[in-house]
Amino acid sequence: MIKNMLKELNLPSPLEIAGERVKTAEEWEKIRPLVLRTMLESEYGYIPEAPESIRINVIEEDTDRFCAGKASYMKFELIADICGEEFRFPVTYVYPRKDGKFKTFVHINFRPEVPDKYMPTEEILDNGFACASFCYNDVTSDDGDFTNGLAGIIYKNKERTEFSPGKISMWAWAAMRVMDFLQTRYEVDKDNVCVCGHSRLGKTALVTAACDERFAAAHSNCSGCSGDSLNRGKGKGNETIGEIIDRFEFWFCENYKTFYGKDSETPFDQHYLSALIAPRKVHIASAKEDVWAGPNLEFLFCAASNEVYELYGKKGFVYDDSDFLVAGKYLNEGNVGFCFREGRHYFCRDDWHGLMDFMNK
Repeated sequence: MIKNMLKELNLPSPLEIAGERVKTAEEWEKIRPLVLRTMLESEYGYIPEAPESIRINVIEEDTDRFCAGKASYMKFELIADICGEEFRFPVTYVYPRKDGKFKTFVHINFRPEVPDKYMPTEEILDNGFACASFCYNDVTSDDGDFTNGLAGIIYKNKERTEFSPGKISMWAWAAMRVMDFLQTRYEVDKDNVCVCGHSRLGKTALVTAACDERFAAAHSNCSGCSGDSLNRGKGKGNETIGEIIDRFEFWFCENYKTFYGKDSETPFDQHYLSALIAPRKVHIASAKEDVWAGPNLEFLFCAASNEVYELYGKKGFVYDDSDFLVAGKYLNEGNVGFCFREGRHYFCRDDWHGLMDFMNK
């Protein structure tokens, strides 16, 4: 059933982007930069340049009482030198107070609070994970203003061109800078760092991991159109490219507007992001009542990812036809995981527990 659904969508394949279908992992690695360039030039814009240097300024620390003394807490400013200027944004980092190396989340969040309604910090720590988080608005505002924060530095005295970064690429840049910080921490399991986010920030998480191979995994929570939901096959109530551009054109590069009203005609589709992350891990969380995000197309996004994982001899998305949109079931046995639950558009504890289960496989 699932394979037939994919066949009916007639999806383009990232393996054929150079004209002939690649058949080995080595051939895929050669064309991978072309696939990445396609996604950045078509949709998100290029990621801003890496900073000349970064450093931190510690604002607050608690190594004694945080979470009843079970964890350490640090809030700091991450300071980056970019385009000849100094840019800084706040980051909060928490990790268990015990010996060992900890799998770690980089959570791109809507708010700076720790814990937060989208981030059950104590549960994350109790499950043996560390977490570095930041508020996306502290990087640059979620609107069409390109004069503030990182955008103000990048676009100072400059106009946006067709491939210039939108806001998603700027938030992804910030997540990469948090990864720079984590590379300096002895307690971080550097082979198991996952970038995660909800909705527009789930899109950002996928772009981050597609561009930065230091991330072992990406978690996209209900990111839907232009994120973890396929363009093709949209039905009533599913968000379209035209609708997202009408409301949030500033998330993307200017060139994305050329695909307005052409969801079924794009020369790429969103599973190209999971292809770019392969053979690393991708986890998708979806919700039954989140029709706007297209749960069926989020499931099919996962299933369409398998062809690249197979080149590496790895399991991609492991499923049976009977698993299609069964709420409450973890499909976490491969390198692509999918958790579908009851409820609406939200980053809830069920989503976190599904993600932690996936990261512990």
